[in-house]
Amino acid sequence: MTPPPSISQATLDQLLVPSTATLTSVLKGHGLGNTFMHNVTPLQPDMKMAGRAYTLRYIPAREDLNDIPMDNLTDKQRIGIEEMEVGDVLVIDARGETRAGTMGSILAERMHQKGVAGVVTDGAYRDSPAIAASGMPAFARAMNAHTNKTVHYPSEIQVPVGCGEVAVFPGDIIVGDGEGVVVVPAHLAAQVGDAASEMEDKEDFILEKIRSGASIVGTYPPDEKTLAEFEAWKKARS
Repeated sequence: MTPPPSISQATLDQLLVPSTATLTSVLKGHGLGNTFMHNVTPLQPDMKMAGRAYTLRYIPAREDLNDIPMDNLTDKQRIGIEEMEVGDVLVIDARGETRAGTMGSILAERMHQKGVAGVVTDGAYRDSPAIAASGMPAFARAMNAHTNKTVHYPSEIQVPVGCGEVAVFPGDIIVGDGEGVVVVPAHLAAQVGDAASEMEDKEDFILEKIRSGASIVGTYPPDEKTLAEFEAWKKARS
């Protein structure tokens, strides 16, 4: 697999500003219509993150695998957590299975101490209140106190996965906010960041007009007169 392009911190910071709704609109303009993870939400509503995807794929548990004693040097999840770098986001493909957690608070805290930008699963977490309180952004489908190997087996790391019915490749940019999680292909990250910033400014301007009583006619979408007003508004703000 070709290594993903390097993404600057400036681009990651830029992607943190617009909403995931804005990002999905920009990605739709690039022909990508399936980028927002289904049924994956933040443990707390104010959580925000943007970082590179580090992927983990779970398969269904099997007794002859899960009865092997825990070994931090062979367990793929634990190997991955130790390999992750500052700014990475752990993306766990749990097949939408929520009958057990995909990780608990100790592993999450290890990631937090390493400077990981966040964690996402289309499954569940155990120790969810402690993970939420840690300060590391965490997104999931559910909460479940059962340990992961009740129903999961960590099979592979750094391979393409599906999470929340969205394809995720290692190095994709994962952006999360109070609404959920969007996947930005790495090769589009800078373009999407620039376009999303412009779109966010335009929508802020349109909202100001709507709140002041303007009709949506000629305002949303903006006609030439409104676009000229927008350019003047931008210039005045800068």
